[in-house]
Amino acid sequence: MSKHRVSRRQFLSYTLTGVGGFMGAAMIMPMVRFAVDPVLKAAGASDYIATDVKVADLTTEPTRVDFSYEQQDAWYTSTVTNTAWVYKNDNGEIVALSPICKHLGCTVDWNTDKSNPNQFFCPCHYGRYTKDGKNVPGTPPIAPLDVYEYQEKDGYLYLGATKPNPIGQGA
Repeated sequence: MSKHRVSRRQFLSYTLTGVGGFMGAAMIMPMVRFAVDPVLKAAGASDYIATDVKVADLTTEPTRVDFSYEQQDAWYTSTVTNTAWVYKNDNGEIVALSPICKHLGCTVDWNTDKSNPNQFFCPCHYGRYTKDGKNVPGTPPIAPLDVYEYQEKDGYLYLGATKPNPIGQGA
């Protein structure tokens, strides 16, 4: 037998400390997992979303393209639908413009303002953009429409994230 004897007070102190530690760990571990788990999940295979538009079918007239993708916020998954105005410019290059007005975030449409044909028009505050997305001077928008990054795979158009339009800003 050992010469060092544990008193009742020490035994109770050790036991309560051990049990309290296990209970504390049991309460903290779900919170740590909740915070860390979404970070450790593997990302999607691609940042580009497939559309049902064939690149060969695109013309010089802007066409509205709706596309959907699954978005996951922690454990909640939802389907998000976005829109782009897509056409081929005079050089045959694809242009994919965001329909979000840079003034207050309304949605622009192509060729709906009869007094200003062949322009993107925002009906909220009468903002206008030229076909390449540049804001018309003297109208509310302060910057050109954003452009989508794009890829062509197997003849179909894939759209990525938006980025600022490289054409510059109007007055």
